[in-house]
Amino acid sequence: MPAPRKYPPELRDRAIRLVTEAREQESGLSLNAAAKRIGPRVGISPDTLRGWVKQADVDAGRRPGVPVADAARARELERENRELKRANEILLAASSFFARALDPRLPW
Repeated sequence: MPAPRKYPPELRDRAIRLVTEAREQESGLSLNAAAKRIGPRVGISPDTLRGWVKQADVDAGRRPGVPVADAARARELERENRELKRANEILLAASSFFARALDPRLPW
C-alpha cells in the first residue's frame, strides 16, 4: 500500500500549472528558477516542485522518459509475473510428488 500523499492532487496540479505558465511568460526562465519562485508561494519545496514538473513533462510527451502510467503498468505486470512463477513452482512440485506416489518403481 503506498504512503499517504503529503500534498493534495489539486495543489500539485495548480503548482505545476503555475510553473509552466511562468516559464511560458518569461522565455529565459529556467525550470529551477521557476520552481524556486513558485514553490515557497504555494508551500512546496522547490526540489519537489521541480520533480513534479519534470514528470508532468514526461507524461505529456515533452520530455523523454517513462510516463507514470507505463511505470505503474510495468510494476503490476512484474508482480503478476512473480505470482505466476511461484504458482508454477508449486504446481511442478505437486505434480512431482503425485507422480512418485503413483509410480511404485520410483524410490522414495
